[in-house]
Amino acid sequence: MQADAKGVLTGVHFLDGDHACCEGTLAAGARFSAGYPITPSTEVVERFAQRIPTVGGVFIQMEDELAASIAIQGAVWGGAKAFTVTSGPGFSLMMEHIGYAAMTETPCVFVNVQRGGPSTGLPTLPAQADMMQAKWGSHGDYGIVALCPNSPQECFDLTITGFNISEEFRVPVLMMLDECVGHMTEKVVIPEAEHLEITPRRYTKLPPEEFKLYEPREDMVPDMVRAGTGYRFHMTGLTHDERGYPSMNVETQDRSVRRLVDKLKPFSNGRALFETEDLDDAEVVVVSYGITSRVAQRAIQLARAQGIKAGKFRIISAWPFPDQALDELAGRVKAFVVPELNLGQMVHEVARVVAGRAKVIPVSHAGGTVHNPEVILKAIVEAAR
Repeated sequence: MQADAKGVLTGVHFLDGDHACCEGTLAAGARFSAGYPITPSTEVVERFAQRIPTVGGVFIQMEDELAASIAIQGAVWGGAKAFTVTSGPGFSLMMEHIGYAAMTETPCVFVNVQRGGPSTGLPTLPAQADMMQAKWGSHGDYGIVALCPNSPQECFDLTITGFNISEEFRVPVLMMLDECVGHMTEKVVIPEAEHLEITPRRYTKLPPEEFKLYEPREDMVPDMVRAGTGYRFHMTGLTHDERGYPSMNVETQDRSVRRLVDKLKPFSNGRALFETEDLDDAEVVVVSYGITSRVAQRAIQLARAQGIKAGKFRIISAWPFPDQALDELAGRVKAFVVPELNLGQMVHEVARVVAGRAKVIPVSHAGGTVHNPEVILKAIVEAAR
């Protein structure tokens, strides 16, 4: 393996999505991970456990997903960039601590390689049925970011993006892979470190006597400190004031929770990540993400070959949802076709934004396999009528 002076791989490699995601964590500067084995995500941390001694860091196998999801947050406040990985039942167990990370504004990354459910479901087969859980799985109102790669290359690239976003906005970021993307092997190009944009942690420049842990800057995001550097600070999942101390009243709750959500508005308004193709003349737009977007690409090609003006809208950042971009399309197309490996999740967000201005047609699939392109094509043909 070709590596730079810091032990990070560079050059051209053939990696599966899980391994590419691991290399993305290392390139982003992650030096701590805690995890518990679960198919089909285990390969991410298996590789991390093998690679981390070469770059100077720690991997700990915890007793369960609850322990893993809180251990990474302790590491963050100790100064590390940190992440954990899981799937299915483990993702459900981590929900409490995803909410805790949102409330305490702890920048960290959760990698969920989705598989068929519910419950134990299909551990080795794909689905995309955790998308609403990613946004709404923990109780209360809060902000998170969720990214959906559709290739091993994007597993590398978007993992770095995810860490950067987590540091910029002080939020937990969810990497929403699926089993197919996690286990497919393709060419992955890893640039040298000087060609990567890495967002450092924003530590306060105020002296300890002036610093408040949750006092926001102009961008609504507070600066951080690292434990053991002379700053006294208090963290709690309770509603808290700018010092971090419990403040159990309506006014503090309203101010705090609104800021947790509003600080992500710059990301959702203008910085949402998506990919489009053939939209200039499109009458039917296929909205998809993850592995389904690759199957949908073939359906769009077949539709174009039949003279149907079909276009592609691939969701990359699922949360916050790319409202603006879809809103602009809704007034000038006939229909949106939304294939997903679930019985209908993100299609409801599309329908919300479209608000009756065009047809919204779900193409559901309970998981276990991917769609047949002909099924998506049939929906496109019907939508074009």
